[in-house]
Amino acid sequence: MEVVNSTFVPDPSLSTAEMEDLQREIAATAVFEDDHDFDPDAVTLDGPAEQATLGELGAAGDGEDAPADRPLVAGVDQAFVGDRAVSAVVVLRGREVVERVYAVEPAEIPYVPGLLSFREGSAILSAFAELDSDPDVVFVDGSGRIHYREAGLATHVGVTLDVPTVGVAKNLLCGTPRESLDRKLPTGARVPIEADAEVETAAAGTLIGHAVQTRQYESSKQHVNPLIVSPGHRVSAETAADLVSATAGGYKLPEPTRLADKYADDVKAEI
Repeated sequence: MEVVNSTFVPDPSLSTAEMEDLQREIAATAVFEDDHDFDPDAVTLDGPAEQATLGELGAAGDGEDAPADRPLVAGVDQAFVGDRAVSAVVVLRGREVVERVYAVEPAEIPYVPGLLSFREGSAILSAFAELDSDPDVVFVDGSGRIHYREAGLATHVGVTLDVPTVGVAKNLLCGTPRESLDRKLPTGARVPIEADAEVETAAAGTLIGHAVQTRQYESSKQHVNPLIVSPGHRVSAETAADLVSATAGGYKLPEPTRLADKYADDVKAEI
């Protein structure tokens, strides 16, 4: 995949103020509504669950193929080796792994809340440059619209590549849930998250994503926290939540980012 909007390629040499200004431009360019060519209802998992692991992530394409008209769904995740970022991309059609690639780039700045894309974005774009597939939608391990300037990692990547993206985060960066998340939510529960005073580019009360409970323990003694799901680009908040729920596959993480996480760890061990 090639960069479409080169103006938005992350530049870690920018000042903090310049990074934040660029994020405001990205948010103004992003489309937080459904603007895509694939059928969200066709994004499902099929075939045996063990197929998704590729026999501990062996050769891509093993196992029974999913129908060719199924959407291609990519997952992106990162690992770190010292001061280098390892970005892994795994492309699925159903449970079939169609392709997987990775790239390693220097992480030139430390982690700063709200500016993650300037630390990890270069490695992600380098990985996508190695990809032969053209994903219909991309799941990114990070925030999308749920961000101080509505331009989290998923939005930054989505707008730069002009590809539909979904942000899948483990923690709430900003925004206010309509119901408390400090309780045990049942599998399938979905709590809307609204913009608040911390989200400077959206009116208070704007729906910017959901807390999505993809898995939960039956035991009352332990619980699984929900994922924080938000649109990145060209996907609505409702569709983003639907896609994550449809691809959870019995795990907390949706399969695209779960397998990207496993692949990133494998690459990290090799290098």
